[in-house]
Amino acid sequence: MAEKKSIKFEIATPERTLLKQEVLQVTIPTQSGEITVLPEHIPLVSIIKPGVIEIKTLEGDMEIISISGGFVEVLREKIVILADTAERANELDESRIVEARKTAEDAKNEAMTHENYDLSAVAARLDIELARERALHKWRKLKNIHPGK
Repeated sequence: MAEKKSIKFEIATPERTLLKQEVLQVTIPTQSGEITVLPEHIPLVSIIKPGVIEIKTLEGDMEIISISGGFVEVLREKIVILADTAERANELDESRIVEARKTAEDAKNEAMTHENYDLSAVAARLDIELARERALHKWRKLKNIHPGK
């Protein structure tokens, strides 16, 4: 049987290197749309928007990461993501996500009542919280975890 090709993958934030390993593929939310990078992908650099990164490991498992934004550089044999913030889905705390999303939604509603308020910063914060929530839900579905049961 032919050996599966892999690609080096690294994701780092200003605080830490979140993940550094060989993988089969990575799906990334870019400003131009979602892309899936496989080994020997054409080189590219792109801006990442808040969303969910899906990583298929050498063992065939899926790793889910929430990302708030950043940059990705794809080389023939390596993918490097420099993230503003990134968290593994299994590290996320749903109660904190719900509270942060509610705070962001309240700030958005408040901002809409003022004429000269910068709504873009508030909307960006809400996008990040929604991405964290999507990552947690994808991870739970993948692991067949049903909270509250």
